Amino acid sequence: MTAQPDSPRSNGLPLDRIAAALRRERTRAGFSLSELAKRAGIAKSTLSQLEAANGKPGLETMWALSVALDVPPSTLLDPPRPVVRVVRAGQGPAVPSEVADYTATLLSASPPGARRDLYFLQVEPGSPRDSDPHHPGTTEHLVVGAGRVLAGPQDDPVELGPGDYLSYPGDLPHTCRALEPGTTCVLVMQHT
Repeated sequence: MTAQPDSPRSNGLPLDRIAAALRRERTRAGFSLSELAKRAGIAKSTLSQLEAANGKPGLETMWALSVALDVPPSTLLDPPRPVVRVVRAGQGPAVPSEVADYTATLLSASPPGARRDLYFLQVEPGSPRDSDPHHPGTTEHLVVGAGRVLAGPQDDPVELGPGDYLSYPGDLPHTCRALEPGTTCVLVMQHT
């Protein structure tokens, strides 16, 4: 049975949210239960109980866990709630290419700590959108929604259709050219 946030057992702490935050941050850091417990200087059973939303986490325990996970204590005590964001078709900051019939609409900028951007592409036949290499370590992920496109490394592009996915090095010269009118894609630029 999970303690409710206002129950005496929880001392007013949001145990379910703390448990979810601990699991999320431990997974993000790539630590096992044992590894995180060792780094924080707490018993593995204590950490296991906290991740199951049981127990009574004290200030020192929460501080030790936040230090071991390299996050502020507030990330564990009052983690951010999911935000729902909608960008309707035709809205959002759209930037057209100067040399091709290609428009990239930013759907989601990379939040602090993450290194990716998400774009909706509208591509029409004609001149290809040839891109110079981006920062070293950049990978692009492309999913075709409608139409057909020739995309990927400039020296070895791949023809894709609706539902097809392509991943390629964005730190090399690359291209994107619509083969049909009304071609749309989703592009994720991942920066390492």
